[in-house]
Amino acid sequence: MKRRKFIQTTALGVGFASLSASELFAGVNGENYPELKKHKITKVEKIKYDYHWPRHVGKNGRRDNHGQYHKSDAFKLFTDQGAMGWALGDRRINDEELFQLRGQLVSELISPENGMRRDLSPFVDLALHDLMGVILDKPVYKLLGARGTKNTPIYSGMIYFDELEPEDNPAGIDKILENCQWDIDYGYQQLKVKIGRSGKWYPHDAGLKKDIEVVKLINKTFPDITLLVDSNDEYTLQDTIDFLDGIGDIPLLWVEEPFRENYEDGKKLRHWMNQNGFENTLYADGEANTDHELCMKMGKEGIMNAYLPDIRSFGFTRWRKLMPQLKKYKMLASPHSFGSMLKTHYNVHIAAACGNIVTIEGVTCISDDIDYGDYKIADGKIQVSDMPGFGMRLLK
Repeated sequence: MKRRKFIQTTALGVGFASLSASELFAGVNGENYPELKKHKITKVEKIKYDYHWPRHVGKNGRRDNHGQYHKSDAFKLFTDQGAMGWALGDRRINDEELFQLRGQLVSELISPENGMRRDLSPFVDLALHDLMGVILDKPVYKLLGARGTKNTPIYSGMIYFDELEPEDNPAGIDKILENCQWDIDYGYQQLKVKIGRSGKWYPHDAGLKKDIEVVKLINKTFPDITLLVDSNDEYTLQDTIDFLDGIGDIPLLWVEEPFRENYEDGKKLRHWMNQNGFENTLYADGEANTDHELCMKMGKEGIMNAYLPDIRSFGFTRWRKLMPQLKKYKMLASPHSFGSMLKTHYNVHIAAACGNIVTIEGVTCISDDIDYGDYKIADGKIQVSDMPGFGMRLLK
């Protein structure tokens, strides 16, 4: 994404293009944190690392198989004083946006109070937070105020249309139960179940029927596990009502992305849920291609109850600044994490720093290139790391 385009399309960027670096930084600078002022970024590296999930992840309502083995970008920031911070990168950033960090004082780029300077790409936000924590020798959540909880509920986000795999010999519904059991054994007490089979992979009525069957069977097999559902915008309003009516009295923590968010259908869904036994089930949305202002309107009116934009692309600093508004609206948060355990752990710091996180999307990953740190899952909750920065190490 070009910096000009990013500035024009984010609420935090409007009107900042003509301001100086000091004006962009709202007054908190190196004078408050002399250690940050001592460090100048001298080298920026963009590398690839390998990781994999514990199993093949299949289809959801919108996308074909997600696979198992992956590569991703990481950004490393080095200073003249020997500090190094790093984080998950993104191929959408251009070299100019990334390498402009060279030669700049860390105190001119980020502060604990204000986060990252407002004219920078959100894709360097995480690496700058990690670097700041390393320099100041504190975990990110403590630098941000530690106003949340150190232990936050976490769910597995890997229960997909597993009955359809492998394509040449589909395993059937028992495979879904096997994967649920694996996640429970790992420590999860919340499972998010992908639904929306009616949109692409099944005939409409058969897909909706299978969604209901799957959720009922998981609930029957694991009655003590909390369930969430996500149809990836593949339902209509009527599909969503028919699904909820079909599962009866099975409690759900939330219904995620039932359809592309829109005011009228969202209002009707929230009303129906309130009148039909799902008054305690959250309507969660805003993950992809988000209409931010619409979602805030729906949150303010109590229609949308949990907000989900991605922790990386929405921006760590932007999430920090948004949280007071969400709290004012009594709107919970759960930034999207899927794809990377790194994002899961970044969200643990948001939860510990700011609170208001209803649950965290867990993405179990294995990598020879990354030490994911001491984030322990116990009793269905994940504990934040107290190591400097985000407390994870890049091993290459």
